[in-house]
Amino acid sequence: MSISKFIDQLNEWGRKQVPFLFLIDFEMQKPKVWRLDQVNSDEILFSLNGYSNAQENSALLKNIQMDSFPISFEEYKTKFDFVHKRLSYGDSFLVNLTVKSPIVISTSLRDLFYLSEAKYKWMLKDEFLCFSPETFVQIKNGKILSYPMKGTIDASLPNAKQELLENKKELAEHITIVDLIRNDLSRVATSVTINRFRYVEEIKSRDKKLLQVSSEIAGDLPADYAERLGSIIVSLLPAGSISGAPKPKTIEIIQEAEGDKRGYYTGVFGYFDGKNLDSGVAIRYIEQDGTNTFYRSGGGITSQSSAMDEYNEVIQKIYVPIA
Repeated sequence: MSISKFIDQLNEWGRKQVPFLFLIDFEMQKPKVWRLDQVNSDEILFSLNGYSNAQENSALLKNIQMDSFPISFEEYKTKFDFVHKRLSYGDSFLVNLTVKSPIVISTSLRDLFYLSEAKYKWMLKDEFLCFSPETFVQIKNGKILSYPMKGTIDASLPNAKQELLENKKELAEHITIVDLIRNDLSRVATSVTINRFRYVEEIKSRDKKLLQVSSEIAGDLPADYAERLGSIIVSLLPAGSISGAPKPKTIEIIQEAEGDKRGYYTGVFGYFDGKNLDSGVAIRYIEQDGTNTFYRSGGGITSQSSAMDEYNEVIQKIYVPIA
């Protein structure tokens, strides 16, 4: 499906109040949309902020094993140095740099979908599993809301919350993304405001806890927003938190530094129930490529970033959220 057909389909079904499910990749080359009543649970499993087509499966064993084989620091630093140089030229203020790490996991993606816990989960058979904590946008009663996440720390570190909130690099990064998202929402909404700035949430897995910083931004949509859903969604892509600012130049830098398409990783997925819409950013992502499996992870790079700190964050984000 082309991006223009994707936009037209969402606009049409929004106008007719037809519930649908959608998925769009980072490059916006492989968008997909399904009527909710036509989704095949053998092919797609989803759980979107409590709305799901998955049946409970309590018989699964939780003692899974996952081994990861991240790229070396030297290989990462080559990518980091390229990004950092472009930042020093003033081509960008913030670049989200991601890598993929081979993993070996002792269970199937389908079983892992049921075992994992996350706000937004999606499994596309033989392609990927995502368990994301991050909202892209929500539309409720004529309002559009976004909750950009920027800033992560290991919760077990001494004074972790204070260290995270007082870190100048993390503050600058978060302000940049909040400003970007506020500007993005202002293209489709009026009275855009920051309702909450830099609140901290805990993300749990079986063997670690992370603290993550978010903000809440909201605006008022026009009365005819439902018949413009496709136009609204696509105009906000890619998500600012997983690209950077300014977007067009930053995306060029990302493509050069990473050297590979992200595909559905860092794209967005969600559903429309006929009135309201909810969607997540496709992070915390396991990709299947034939017999090979990869975990994709990344983080925001600014002029203040340290290569080793950023490398450690990439490693830290390779986890499965199983309670």
